[in-house]
Amino acid sequence: MTMSKRPKILIIYTGGTIGMIENPETRALQPFNFDHLMDNVPKVKKLDYDIDNIQFTPPIDSSNMDPTHWRDIALAIEEHYDRYDGFVVLHGTDTMAFTASALSFMLENLSKPVIITGSQLPIGEVRTDGEENLITALQVAAAIDEKGRPRVQEVAILFENYLWRGNRATKMSADNFNAFKSFNYPELAEIGLDIEYNEASLRKMPPRPLRVCTDMDTNVMFLELNPGMTEQTLDYLLHTPGIKGIVLKTYGAGNTPSHPWFIKCIKEAVERGVVIVNVTQCVNGGVNCTLYETGKALLDAGVISGADMTSEAAITKLMFLFGMRYSPSMVKKYMVSDLCGELTMS
Repeated sequence: MTMSKRPKILIIYTGGTIGMIENPETRALQPFNFDHLMDNVPKVKKLDYDIDNIQFTPPIDSSNMDPTHWRDIALAIEEHYDRYDGFVVLHGTDTMAFTASALSFMLENLSKPVIITGSQLPIGEVRTDGEENLITALQVAAAIDEKGRPRVQEVAILFENYLWRGNRATKMSADNFNAFKSFNYPELAEIGLDIEYNEASLRKMPPRPLRVCTDMDTNVMFLELNPGMTEQTLDYLLHTPGIKGIVLKTYGAGNTPSHPWFIKCIKEAVERGVVIVNVTQCVNGGVNCTLYETGKALLDAGVISGADMTSEAAITKLMFLFGMRYSPSMVKKYMVSDLCGELTMS
């Protein structure tokens, strides 16, 4: 923490709906300058904080967000880490859960708040949710406990009434102000008249130097099952050139078709060195590879369980681990390990 009595917060504006304005000619939303965004939130000036900002030029539509942008965010946090008490990242909602998950892996030993927020309506709209989200995110980023330590010491998503662990959250609604939810991990805080922190859910880190890892290997992909998938289709996808890791999105508790050809294709891919992680298509619950015969067949074929990880956490974790230049066996080892609160260890 800094010695200043006034919390020092850095806002990193990447883009997204929160900073959009309607083009009077086309009626389409387009980004505008961050200074205009702040002019639309005069209440921020009532906070007794020292607030600085940096912004992406040009602002990024979150649909265009990729690991190079995650690297830029992580490096900005690393550069300013010792000078600020907390960080607020303004981001579009569509890929917010991917960015939050990626940053949770990239920012090792993080012991300060990195609060990611945005809005469903532009901040200049009369009914915008952006103003409240921004102000509350700043308050969470500045919050300290009775010992003067940051109350939040992890990457988190703040949206409307809740603060969620970043690598546990998923966007659930395209048109609701409470757009994000975490089904397998409780909220870090509930936001009403007061901000009520769930102390038992908050991650507490011993003081260690921040270590930023920015290499993310994008030779990974999702493979979502659907009824009627053919052997030819599956085999073609599993032979995607350069592919190193696959998040296999299965049915229910981790089930797949029981056809011999299906297991054969999967096993051959594993034997070629492809790391395959089994996660459920369901938003609630996780994979139990021993509950049904088909799940056990995947386990026997060398597929590893993603337990209760979100899809966003599983795919970014694969990128992170392969980016560390780990062998497939080491990637498998760490995929079933809890690195930063992304999965529940049984």
